[in-house]
Amino acid sequence: MTPDRARAARDLLDFYAEAGVDALVAEAPGDRLATAHADAAPAADVAPVPQRQPLAHVQLSVSAAPLARPPVAPAPDVAVIAAREAARSAASLGELRTMLEKFEGCALRTTAKQLVFADGNPQSRVMFVGEAPGREEDLEGLPFVGRSGKLLDQMIAAIGLDRTSAYIANIIPWRPPGNRTPTPQESQICLPFIQRQIELVNPDILVCMGNPATQTLLGVKDGIKRTRGRWFNFHTGTREIRAIATFHPAYLLRSPLDKRLAWRDLLAIRTALDEPQA
Repeated sequence: MTPDRARAARDLLDFYAEAGVDALVAEAPGDRLATAHADAAPAADVAPVPQRQPLAHVQLSVSAAPLARPPVAPAPDVAVIAAREAARSAASLGELRTMLEKFEGCALRTTAKQLVFADGNPQSRVMFVGEAPGREEDLEGLPFVGRSGKLLDQMIAAIGLDRTSAYIANIIPWRPPGNRTPTPQESQICLPFIQRQIELVNPDILVCMGNPATQTLLGVKDGIKRTRGRWFNFHTGTREIRAIATFHPAYLLRSPLDKRLAWRDLLAIRTALDEPQA
């Protein structure tokens, strides 16, 4: 294979990985439910069943070394317990970030380019929480920097806030491959970390953006159109924080007519911030 073809092949593999493809399948069809003994040789007139090859094991016919096999994440229940213990022991946001960088309980860390921890002012009275990073966030290492991030900046600017007076994070700090929806297991594994992050920031107002963030953090089952604009209590274990649900900026880009409802939510947040502190 020439260097140009090898480079093109590597670029194609990168594209597949970016789209969420994590395995290659042989060209010939085969019965993947076959339970033949591993040591038994196939009959002379029966073709062996093609095996599923992890993408990380694909080698180009050049001098490049094989890609390393990603570590196997522990079972979800074990990972949740480990996440709770790690998050509980973090005494500061810096320690929490360090623990997340080392945490191996969530497989998303092996496909994301980097951790997307937070942005803004940790001393802020208001904290915005979304679901998970997208492609732009994964590249820059900051939450809400793409199109939805620009809209969020405009939204909070309309009520006198910016990234120096607000704190922004996501429930899941790693980008899911291909921007797919995080699985319930992934959300539960990452939940102890965002809960501890909220506790350490200790805002007066918590804004849950979108249905996944609202349902995960507030434990409600209704959809975002029923929960938006309503006030809830978020319990940290040491105090109650006022929480409100609103639309995610990415949703508003698809459904601009609902911006009028989001504006009402923003006004409610501004009114709450202007109230005398107890």
